[in-house]
Amino acid sequence: MSRIPAEALRLLIPALSLVTLLAAVFWLQPRAMSYTGLNLLFNLAVPIALATVAQMLIMAVNDLDLSMGTFVSFVACVTATFLHDTPLIGVLILLAAIGVYAALGVIIHLRNLPAIVVTLGMSFVWGGLAVLILPAPGGAAPGWALAVMKSKPPLVPMAIIAALVIALVAHLIVMRSSFGVLIRGLGGNPRSVARAGWSVLMVRAGAYALAAAFAVAAGIALVGLTTAADANIALRYTLLSIAGVILGGGEFTGGRVSPAGAVIGALTLTLAGSFLSFLRLSPDWQIGAQGAILIIVLALRLVLRRIEQGSGGGRRA
Repeated sequence: MSRIPAEALRLLIPALSLVTLLAAVFWLQPRAMSYTGLNLLFNLAVPIALATVAQMLIMAVNDLDLSMGTFVSFVACVTATFLHDTPLIGVLILLAAIGVYAALGVIIHLRNLPAIVVTLGMSFVWGGLAVLILPAPGGAAPGWALAVMKSKPPLVPMAIIAALVIALVAHLIVMRSSFGVLIRGLGGNPRSVARAGWSVLMVRAGAYALAAAFAVAAGIALVGLTTAADANIALRYTLLSIAGVILGGGEFTGGRVSPAGAVIGALTLTLAGSFLSFLRLSPDWQIGAQGAILIIVLALRLVLRRIEQGSGGGRRA
């Protein structure tokens, strides 16, 4: 029997998990098997998928971003205020935020600081800025963001189309482009990147800036869906994005990521929330239940990997 490719192996368990959850939701709520039902099930998956891809880029260089949720909340507040009222100022603020992210990558590299500590500190900065911009829930979504996120294309809901586009763009950037190769190489073996003549500093800064760009898109998409913003609107995105990357086949070891798997992981986590709601499970227990689902999927992935490695070893023997 031929050995399962690593990329296919990373996608197999997340895809099966998504299909299983979707079947369970359809069994509990048959009316979900419709255009409107699917759109409602996956609508909030779009900003989560974008944040998950952003986290994946950070993890690809062997780092971890604990400020993802507060940064997306900050972007949402900027979107609902400056980007709506004075678009030029709003764009400049968001570009400056991306520049700050790139600078974080530079500081982490030059000072050899743990990214988990630096980003944890930045989470308080982004959270404080969000409160300063929008002390109370409010604001309004820009018309174009509202039009995109609320659009209803024929046949397939907007949320599913957006998820496919996000997966495709992330795959082309991370797996097919030369910059993506450098990002994964930096996470797996930074010395090889340096020996090849590339600047490790610039690659890390570029990875952080690209992650920030996806996170900015997540904040804008979130406001387009909710039509308003709140300084705490996306706090859960930090843990959801990490879980989505891991659920989708990524690993904490740098360079081992799956863009399509990360998007599938985000879809699975979003669908898990709907599934638990249909079970009438208390919101206090839903986070723990989502964690249990994640642990089960990871255990299945470990078993499948061992089987795949065992079959490969038996063939070589």
